[in-house]
Amino acid sequence: MTTTRDGRPALTDRVPAWSLALTSILCVQLGAALSIGLFTQVGPAGAAWLRLVAGGVIFLLIARPRLRSYTLRELRTPILLGVVTGVMTVCFLEAIDRIPLGTTVAIEFLGPLTVGVLRSPSRRTAVWPVLAFTGVLALTQPWTGSIDGIGVLFALAAGTGWGLYILLTQHVGDRFAGIEGLAISIPVAALTAAVAGVPQAWGNITVHVVVVSVALALLMPVIPFTLELLALRRLTAAAFGTLMALEPAIGTLWGIVLLSQVPDALQALGVALVVIAGVGAERAGHRDPGDHARFESPGTA
Repeated sequence: MTTTRDGRPALTDRVPAWSLALTSILCVQLGAALSIGLFTQVGPAGAAWLRLVAGGVIFLLIARPRLRSYTLRELRTPILLGVVTGVMTVCFLEAIDRIPLGTTVAIEFLGPLTVGVLRSPSRRTAVWPVLAFTGVLALTQPWTGSIDGIGVLFALAAGTGWGLYILLTQHVGDRFAGIEGLAISIPVAALTAAVAGVPQAWGNITVHVVVVSVALALLMPVIPFTLELLALRRLTAAAFGTLMALEPAIGTLWGIVLLSQVPDALQALGVALVVIAGVGAERAGHRDPGDHARFESPGTA
């Protein structure tokens, strides 16, 4: 537990873990909806790259990680997290360029859903991934055959990254104090996204694009990744993964408000199912303080 100078628990430890995750979800999906405005100028991958570059700079300025104090072995996980984050972000924005935001998030949720199933601590909690999967099916309606296949593939790739992101973020959060792990991983994510992002954005980067990218970087990755790292220190990976079932609901909400992507009745039912699953997972999934490692000081194995 993080404490203040007077010995009291830090504010982030006094705030319920579920509220940290919910705030993160709101920021991620709002940032995704607003990022669509950049696609015509720099492309989806270009928007992902610019957001991650801005986010990486912000994290470096705040945390100033002491890279020389860590061994290569210790840096492997945050570096891998950065690669996964870069691929996940590019694939997600490429997907929402082709299919509705709520639908994309619902398909992408299959990644955290898999984490929830594989890491479920008991048979009783297994009911929540099942219920969430039913909601995902109602949201995506794969039997209609009207969905963009390339968009679905991008969403599935993003979902794979999302599942790995949950596991790796929990590992990094347990072993690096504060946000130092993110200050290492997000610049790596920016370098990874540059492979697809630079060709799309090159020649179209203006002052306006840079300013918007910095603002969007606060919504994703700076605020949500920080909150998710803090939440994952207090939730099991299974609970956090299923709690992310709220993402399709929030994505659908922002899709309605900002993008005029209105769901039908069956999709609305799917939203309700994933919300119920997310709440159920949060109630059952707090981590035992003894279940995770304490922060390791630089240079320790």
